[in-house]
Amino acid sequence: MPELDGRVALVTGAGRNIGRAIALDLAAAGAAVVVNARSNQAEADAVVAEIAAAGGKAIAYLADVTDADAVQRMTAAATARFGRLDILVNNAAVRAEVPFAELDYARWRAVLGVCLDGAFHCTKAAHAALTASGSGAIVNIGGLSAHTGASDRAHVLTAKLGLIGFTRALAHDLAPDGITANCVVPGMIDTTRAGGRQPSHHATHQPLVGRRGRPDEIASAVRWLVGPQGRYVTGQSIHLNGGTYLGS
Repeated sequence: MPELDGRVALVTGAGRNIGRAIALDLAAAGAAVVVNARSNQAEADAVVAEIAAAGGKAIAYLADVTDADAVQRMTAAATARFGRLDILVNNAAVRAEVPFAELDYARWRAVLGVCLDGAFHCTKAAHAALTASGSGAIVNIGGLSAHTGASDRAHVLTAKLGLIGFTRALAHDLAPDGITANCVVPGMIDTTRAGGRQPSHHATHQPLVGRRGRPDEIASAVRWLVGPQGRYVTGQSIHLNGGTYLGS
């Protein structure tokens, strides 16, 4: 029996890259998956189709995670369709590079809105269902540069490091509800980026293992954390970076 059989997961930003890999892996583990995307219906539907082709269950749901009402509707749709919600993966993010001298408040807020406010809205909306699960699990997706530092990413680093504090707070506050909260921090991962441009910090940081990671390698860590073998882990930041960063 797959380890997540009968459970339901919501993955934000799941139309492509790491989010897509997480949705596919959780489905392979037996979970029904709500595949969230902000606006790209075709990408979300493609992930749902992949899951269905492999014999899994999934639905696509478009919602902007910065919109609290839209997030409430999304979690309500998840529980209406599948009867429960056990797993929340806060993966949605914006990572545009802007030199600090050119970084205006609107762009600052846009990034924090998706990464931090989005995680807050989704966690608040899912809290009751995760508590009812009895074995609820939250995984926030962090970022390597928040720990190493990088230029032109003040808004991104602030948001991603904020997720670490949010994760630790959730671990304390939600433990009585039977909910674990952890942060998976990917390193340099081969993903498709808008415009095809790689982040500038990729030129100054290299993995010790001699290659970049794959989205499925991040997904496997998420799958373990939300499964039965990860129930003793909470409040942690799990780094998967091939040795690019060796801090804690």
